[in-house]
Amino acid sequence: MVRLSKEEARALGLAPKASKYNNEKPTYYDPDIKQKLTFDSKKEYEFYLLLKDKLKRGEIKDLQRQVKFEIQPAFTDSLGNSYEAITYKADFVYLEKAPANSSLKWVSKIVDVKGFKTDVYKLKKKLLAYKGVYIEEV
Repeated sequence: MVRLSKEEARALGLAPKASKYNNEKPTYYDPDIKQKLTFDSKKEYEFYLLLKDKLKRGEIKDLQRQVKFEIQPAFTDSLGNSYEAITYKADFVYLEKAPANSSLKWVSKIVDVKGFKTDVYKLKKKLLAYKGVYIEEV
């Protein structure tokens, strides 16, 4: 049997390519939802575990992953050219208990776990802020 290194296997097209930002994509079986989840980075996975703990303690509720926000709808211009919608996908969206001095009971949180901020991400964040949608970065 012939054994190849990861680099040799990649060069022959037999192994997946290395990640664009050199991050691992950890997977986790969540027994609460009976599903295998894949995360974009180890940092995102660790933040998910932290959120799961807060969920169990009742500090947050309605935890969702990979929630899509539409920045601009799809359209066709006057020349007949079609354009896809511009969207942003948040890593996590949840409700967090509001501070004691607030009139609200729960506050909506949109969180993105970032290791590297691309120019596209910065632009989308700014466009969402213009619409009153604020992203918290971890």
